[in-house]
Amino acid sequence: MAAKCYPIALRPRRYMFRRQTVALAIAFTFTAFTISAHGNAKLGSSKKTLSRQSTSNLGNQRQTVSESSLQLRLGGQMVKSLGDVKPLFQATRSHRTMVAADSDEMSDLLSSRPEVENVVIVGSGPAGYTAAIYAARANLRPIVFEGFRKGGVPGGQLMSTTEVENFPGFPQGITGPDLMDRMKEQAIRWGACLITVDVDSIDLSKRPFTVSTNGMTIKANSIILATGATAKRLGIPRESEFWSRGISSCAICDGASPIFKKKPVAIVGGGDTALEEAMYMTKFASHVYLLVRGSSLKGSKAMQERVLQHNDITVKFNTIVEDAIGEENGPLTGLAIKDRTSGEIENLKVSGMFYGIGHKPNSDIVEGQIGLDEDGYVKVSENGETSVPGVFAAGDLHDTEWRQAITAAGSGCRAAISTERYLTSTSLIQEFASEEERAMSVVGAATETKEATIKEDVAESFDILEAKHMGQYALRKLYHESSRVLAVLYTSPTCGPCRSLKPILNKVVDEYGQDMHYVEIDIVKEQEIAEAAGVSGTPTVQFFKNKALVEVVKGVKTKGDYRAVVEKALQEEKQEVAAKS
Repeated sequence: MAAKCYPIALRPRRYMFRRQTVALAIAFTFTAFTISAHGNAKLGSSKKTLSRQSTSNLGNQRQTVSESSLQLRLGGQMVKSLGDVKPLFQATRSHRTMVAADSDEMSDLLSSRPEVENVVIVGSGPAGYTAAIYAARANLRPIVFEGFRKGGVPGGQLMSTTEVENFPGFPQGITGPDLMDRMKEQAIRWGACLITVDVDSIDLSKRPFTVSTNGMTIKANSIILATGATAKRLGIPRESEFWSRGISSCAICDGASPIFKKKPVAIVGGGDTALEEAMYMTKFASHVYLLVRGSSLKGSKAMQERVLQHNDITVKFNTIVEDAIGEENGPLTGLAIKDRTSGEIENLKVSGMFYGIGHKPNSDIVEGQIGLDEDGYVKVSENGETSVPGVFAAGDLHDTEWRQAITAAGSGCRAAISTERYLTSTSLIQEFASEEERAMSVVGAATETKEATIKEDVAESFDILEAKHMGQYALRKLYHESSRVLAVLYTSPTCGPCRSLKPILNKVVDEYGQDMHYVEIDIVKEQEIAEAAGVSGTPTVQFFKNKALVEVVKGVKTKGDYRAVVEKALQEEKQEVAAKS
């Protein structure tokens, strides 16, 4: 069956919400059922009389319904009970979000799309997801290319942020990855079609515009650019040599690794990112050195006070890093740092160095096609439009001053509203709405649930027949007893890329069924296991077969990359069996 990204056209004002419970009657004859705000649905036990404003031929009639009279058609299939609704919705929802899609999946999805899209959103993060929410609610049926490896992890810079304390609506704060997960779910709920792949190129020279990815081309009447910015590197002589062996651009992602435990580390930078990472590393390191190029800190006053008052942080002003120190093929053991005032060079003994020195806008994909400033930031007008009519920019791609999650979200809202106005004024807009999809969206919003979290295994609950596991007990049991390919994911609670990787690995495990086992290890809880495994950063995946290490894969890769490792292990086993026979 061809994949579809169903639009969701409902507006909350069309229905009455009361004490977190909604009573709905949908389609020709209905059963009464109640739907809680948390997405749980149950059939009513008695007949109820419900009314609903409808655009169908039912008009405004009041309908008397009972459990036995439910006849609701979703996606071309008849639903006879609410037990049929959830799997139907989940299947439909899977067509609205696609992780690291390959060419076949992309082709299947795009076959059900219009020849020319209303709008394509390139990028994610608070700007991209907010633009998707507003565009979807305007019935524009947007496609969102979240990105995959280019320009950082899907979800943007907040995916590597521990606590976000200044985003309205969260008085106790919220982690960056959790905030991005919520925005993403909201975009999906309203009908945005999210695809986690990189865009290869954009052509703005003719209309409709074209976006190319995975060897396929998508035409669009408008584009919203929300590609954000990428962390800068110092470019010191031995940087690449010690990358992932002591040098990293993300303390939040890699700081919990055993190689930094109770050892001194350095953070480079003086802004909020560097200050936050310095505070975070005090949980793991024996001491933190904050190396600041200038004579003062640039972060918020609140963060400055925390850092300057912390006993385990030493701030070195007017300091630059000349090079990394360490044995060939060994870990980082120190840094050659220079005092800019005196010119004196010092060897600072540290086991890690993390960059927090700012970002470069990801505008390369449209360079030479739209107006950029001297630093590569996209120039926009008051409504977020670039120098090319119909092309809008949002977030850090154009923001040279504020660079906050809330301002990025606001610019995403502005870009989406401006896009709708542009499409309307040029008579290019296509609105997508139907009664079938309206009905589906109501039921879907009520029954949608996140993928179940894997629970940590203990002796009493461990079942070797299950494919997915968590914790050291499961790892030890499977390492010694499993005949399948064993994939071990080392992750940490604050690792944004880990969240992007988990659904990819889950799909691979599901594909291989009885040929594969999967174990998730939290390196914060299971530090001894991670240290014994030699884990230097997250995410890291180790593949085993019959106790032998097959391959180690670091970072986030495509499903095809992980499939190739599994196939390699399975083929080697077949060859060994054939040789013995």
